[in-house]
Amino acid sequence: MARQCIVCGKGYTNSTTLVKLRGKFNPTAKYRRYPNLQWVFIPLETNRKKFKEFAGKRIKACTECIKAIGKGN
Repeated sequence: MARQCIVCGKGYTNSTTLVKLRGKFNPTAKYRRYPNLQWVFIPLETNRKKFKEFAGKRIKACTECIKAIGKGN
């Protein structure tokens, strides 16, 4: 729960990097990419339907959801 957006449910994705060494790709270990989560306070007078249940609370949301809060409708 700590590394997942409460609003949209966005979580981690698996990723790898390819390192080129002398014209050949060298496989590297897999790792997890986490979303950009930030603490945000949802105002009481929010008009967005998906934020109504969190009105007046402080939650961890991804930056896409934070941007949607600012857009209003």
